[in-house]
Amino acid sequence: MAIGQSVKRKEDARFLTGRGVYTDDINRPGQLHAVIVRSPLPHARIAGIDAGETLAAEGVVAVFTGADMAADGVGSLPCGWLIHNKDGSEMVEPPHPPLVAERVRHVGDQVAVVIAETRAQAKRAAQLLDVDYEDLDAVVSCADATEDGAPLVWDEAPGNTCYDWELGDREATDAAFERAAQVVELDLVNNRLVPNAMEPRAAIGEYDPAGGNYTLTTTSQAPHVVRLLMGAFVLNLPEHKLRVVAPDVGGGFGSKIFHYAEEAIVTWAAGKLARPVKWTAERSESFVSDAHGRDHVSHAELAVDEQGQFLGLRVRTVANMGAYLSTFATSIPTYLYATLLAGCYRTPAIYCEVRSVFTNTVPVDAYRGAGRPEAAYLLERLVDKAARQLGIDRIELRRRNFIPKDAFPYATPVALEYDTGDYEATLDLALSQADWDGFESRREEAAARGKLRGIGASTYVEACGIAPSAVAGALGARAGLYESAVVRVHPTGSVSVLTGSHSHGQGHETTFAQIVADRLGVDIDAVEVVHGDTEIIPFGMGTYGSRSLAVGGSALFKALDKVVAKGKKIAAHMLEAAADDIEFADGQFKVAGTESSVALDEVAFAAYVPHDYPIEELEPGLEETAFYDPANFTFPAGCHICEVEIDPETGAVELVGVTVADDVGRVINPMIVEGQIHGGLAQGIGQALLENCVYDENGQLLTSSFMNYAMPRAADLPSFDVGHHVTPCTHNPLGVKGVGEVGSIGVPPAVINAVLDALAPLGVGDIEMPATPERVWRAIRDARAAG
Repeated sequence: MAIGQSVKRKEDARFLTGRGVYTDDINRPGQLHAVIVRSPLPHARIAGIDAGETLAAEGVVAVFTGADMAADGVGSLPCGWLIHNKDGSEMVEPPHPPLVAERVRHVGDQVAVVIAETRAQAKRAAQLLDVDYEDLDAVVSCADATEDGAPLVWDEAPGNTCYDWELGDREATDAAFERAAQVVELDLVNNRLVPNAMEPRAAIGEYDPAGGNYTLTTTSQAPHVVRLLMGAFVLNLPEHKLRVVAPDVGGGFGSKIFHYAEEAIVTWAAGKLARPVKWTAERSESFVSDAHGRDHVSHAELAVDEQGQFLGLRVRTVANMGAYLSTFATSIPTYLYATLLAGCYRTPAIYCEVRSVFTNTVPVDAYRGAGRPEAAYLLERLVDKAARQLGIDRIELRRRNFIPKDAFPYATPVALEYDTGDYEATLDLALSQADWDGFESRREEAAARGKLRGIGASTYVEACGIAPSAVAGALGARAGLYESAVVRVHPTGSVSVLTGSHSHGQGHETTFAQIVADRLGVDIDAVEVVHGDTEIIPFGMGTYGSRSLAVGGSALFKALDKVVAKGKKIAAHMLEAAADDIEFADGQFKVAGTESSVALDEVAFAAYVPHDYPIEELEPGLEETAFYDPANFTFPAGCHICEVEIDPETGAVELVGVTVADDVGRVINPMIVEGQIHGGLAQGIGQALLENCVYDENGQLLTSSFMNYAMPRAADLPSFDVGHHVTPCTHNPLGVKGVGEVGSIGVPPAVINAVLDALAPLGVGDIEMPATPERVWRAIRDARAAG
């Protein structure tokens, strides 16, 4: 099947018939079960732990505490990105022990692990563990954490500050504001979210005393990253002694990138007990142990001239890190956020400062979009407010400030260089699809029914496939950001692909197979895609940031080129021709200008049975490895338009239309691309209208289950109208950009802009996400009272 066709997903037959194998489906002989004892308090000293009753309970094999792990030399969970302060000093990087020995710092912090013969026994016994806590004052919000005299989460972090960072030219930006005809200001909150992947996290640790080898089976998006971090920094194991396997994974959305405490706990415990140890999170446990997302508080200012041209942008953001630094937490509000504040616009001067703070809450890290949604939301809300303040049509204001398509490559004032794009094209496509010009008649019809109708738009640019490694390293990344692939053509012509990328819903087993089928001319069913096992696959960085196709697919393409190049040499020998005269297409090696040819499977057989083979020139076999380190990010872009109806008596918001026009580069499988966009839209709409992670002032999580944390359901969503415009990426061999996060980036500001458009006739000028019925009703009530 060629690239560009909507091939049905190969992996779906396995999943739809119940033959997928997830971590919790796996049970090892002699397996024990672990239950983590978690802190019920947001901030407290551990005065003592009495495990007597727990150890005496039926089936209990062991109870381990933080003191036990510390005594055995277990290290701290590392942060994968170092950020420097404005003055050049390094950020505060406190320890993050898998089990806490002295002081808990959020509800859900790991205090001890109870290990028993069955899960039920471990759960009952865990309730008997007597932990003596000395309660301490807690801080929860960004505002609380930055107040003078606020309780400190970490003594080594004065003012609870992890880092105080900046990007951009402050002097040039201040000068732009001095020239401005008007300044538009906006305060925003990007609400905290709980990821809630369909499959809760799970981990199984195993130890083989014969060879001293450990195996961790885990729900991970990046098994090699987990092996590197856990082996080198936490358990102090040589990497060849640690195998990490990520089997089928039921969604991740960023929350399964990171190395978590439970992975280290079960692996270490398996070594101590010489038996496999399994842990699976319950959903309520996931709410207090999986890394959360977003949680920014920002003040933004836009300087404009008399014609509505953007002159400068100033942004101050306080970002909540939670109690500890998760694996990539520090990069989210810095290099994945501030670098995107140019958006689609040619704003000549931008300055952003970010203060990240510790609080007594669950750690915050990447969640679908990871910094890019926060940037797009701020920028697109600000542009809409500028249009209202200036009295300029909001679409016209965007057009006046777009980067024109003939200006690429375009260097932004915040460190990025966009290689290609056509923002007018995606805007025009979305406006046409949404019938923007016909909206006023729909507004009038809704008004006749007593409803308030509004329409909102957003335009965005995303950055995918963080790269290149050398630049990322210079900016603080503590890992490479390349990807790897092995292409193994078997003697009979079937193909195995070993990829460092990891699939957890994206459809790699189909799209990667399509690339192979297109390049080698083999049937797609003759291609096997293997991922997730560090003992089998080459070292790779996993899947996140919409990097799989742009980076992993490019590595695969390079490996295929190597296979074809070697195949040409083998075919030249078989056909008694010069290698330079051999052409390859549709699975056939052919001497140019003749009918003389040999098929790929014949070449492969000759490579493995080298009876007539250029052995002096070529090694036997037909297998090639490639690593791809991108030269730059890729930059998907687009326009999202949403239409809403609001009941002014209840505040209920009905989303009646969602239209998107995205440029994700070359499309390998349109069906899979559309599915990815649909999923991102659902999550972005969830943030805009429903989802909100809320702590009370004492640090207790109020939204701790699906009873009080609202997730989007099918009934909350209209049918989506999805369109595409393609400007291929110029610096990877496939021309692809990335699609997994575009929905969650573009749609939240479009939803809120639509809500505000509906409420504008009542005098409502602002509303925070999520725009729940209560918030909307209160905004209407307050506006009526003020009017």
